[in-house]
Parts: sequence; C-alpha cells; structure tokens
Amino acid sequence: MKILVLAGHHVRELLPYAECADVMRQALAELARGQIQQPLRTVVRPRDAAGFMGLMPAYSPGAGYGLKAICITPGNPAIGKDAHQGGVLLFDVRTGEPLALVNASAVTEIRTAAVSTVATDLLAEPGAAELAIIGTGVQGRAHAHAIAAARPLAGIRLAGRDLARTREVAAELAGQLGVPVSAHDDVPAAVAGAGIVVTATTSPHPVLRREWLSPGAHVNAVGACVPGARELDSATMAEAAIFADSRESVRHEAGDYLLAERDGVVNPVRAELGELLTGTAPGRAGDDELTVFESLGLAAEDLAAASYLYEKATRLGAGTAADF
Repeated sequence: MKILVLAGHHVRELLPYAECADVMRQALAELARGQIQQPLRTVVRPRDAAGFMGLMPAYSPGAGYGLKAICITPGNPAIGKDAHQGGVLLFDVRTGEPLALVNASAVTEIRTAAVSTVATDLLAEPGAAELAIIGTGVQGRAHAHAIAAARPLAGIRLAGRDLARTREVAAELAGQLGVPVSAHDDVPAAVAGAGIVVTATTSPHPVLRREWLSPGAHVNAVGACVPGARELDSATMAEAAIFADSRESVRHEAGDYLLAERDGVVNPVRAELGELLTGTAPGRAGDDELTVFESLGLAAEDLAAASYLYEKATRLGAGTAADF
C-alpha cells in the first residue's frame, strides 16, 4: 500500500488562500446541510506538559474519513516554530485505507485564515478597506495574505507586543502584498477606524475592548480556542452579533463566549457561517452593527482541505508516495 505524504511546502504550493476559501465555503455549507459528520474535538492535557493535543475526526461521503492530530505548544513561537504541529490523515471512503498524511501546521495556517476570509466576505461592510491585525505570528501574517487576496485594502495596521518585531513583520508584509502596512504597539490606535479587525494572539486576557471599535466593524476572533482564554472583552461580546463556524464548538470551547457568559452576558450565536452560505439564517442587520466571528477551527475544514489537496496532488504528481 502507498500513502501520499504532503509536506508543508506542498500544502502552501497547492492550496492558495483564494482556492482554500472556495473549499471552505463548500465544506461549511455541507456541514450546515448535515452532509459532514464531526464530533467535538477531544483534547488531551497532560499534567506539566508544554502544551496539549487535539484530536479532530470527521466523515464525508464525498471526501472520506479524516483525522487531524494537532499538538498546540504556546512556547513554540519563542524558538521560531509554529505553535501548531501535527498531521491530517485522509482515509478512503470505501475501504478505510489511509490515502494521505498532510502537514497539519500548514493546513491549519491556511484554512483558518481562509475561513476568516469567508466570514469577512459574509459579514464585513462591502466597502471596508482598512484591516487591523492584533498579533504578528503565523496566523496574523496568514490573515493579512488571505484577506488581501480577497478584497482591495487601503491599508493594514499591525499591532504586537514587541514594536521592533512588529515593524519587521509589517515591512515584510508590505513588500509581499503591495499594501501599506503600519506597525503599532498601541492596540487602540491600530484598530481605530478599521472596518475589519483580526485578533490572532495567544493572550489569555482581552486584547480588544468594545470602546476601541468603530461602528459597523467586523471582528474575526481567532486566537482564543480554549475555555480559559479570551481575546475580546465582555462588552464586545454583549453588544456584537456573534457568528460561529460551529455553535456546539462555541458553547464548549470559546473562552471569549464562555468567560463573557460567566460575567453575565447572555448573547446567543446568531448563525453559523454555513447557515449564511445556505441562506437559512440572517447575517449583518445594519451598517452600524458590530459583528464578531468566533473561529474555533473544525475537523470538517481539515477533511475538506486534505481531500482537495490529495486530489490536486494526485492529478499534478506532487508530494511523496511512501510504502505503508
């Protein structure tokens, strides 16, 4: 038996952000129609470990079985590594044989930003052209690329804790994207007037407050994916129209939501992205409405990305075939 191995560079070559956004639209719509099955992720948290592991299975009649095993180690960026490390396994729908092993760090990097692009297309004001990103790591940079590929931007404001590092990343992005990118160590200044805001940090405490946001802003909340961490304050969660990739995931995993609820905020998720794509739920209600997309990351998204990559790599003769 042969298994196709797709390294990180294969994933980045075969899955541009715009293509991935289309794949994610289809997957989220299929999920909303009940055509993809996925349980909540299982999280393994060993005592005294440097991080934790998430196990994310899914099944689709069209794509087969998928399983992402991902280790999240918050200290990795300090040593120049992505915090997300792991693999996505793709299995044949008929026989269950393993077909591919895909680098999960690259898949997570690209599909997370692509899903935020889908959310931005659905929820941000059509003319929003100023993007503010809080966080200079892998996801901060990925979101700059993904959103810039999807809409014309007048400018990007990048905010980080280390101003020297933020300036380096801003200069790098400006050269790659051909868009003015400014560096800030003051988050209120970075988000003032921005129509699109991304929070992509590892902070356990709010990095974004309601009073800093302009009327009609759209926020993609990406970094806080565990119940005990939050990037948005309770006032933001109280006033915003909240959207999700999965209501179930938000109810069990989103610290932004759960910690606001602990503070007395009662504000149910208005809709999942898949419901907006299939036209079964309402989106933004007005020009001045604040919208928040709570991004948790789904096994359905990883399965869709792995299936697309396998088919494309097979067609183009990319990747490495290994005996298994």
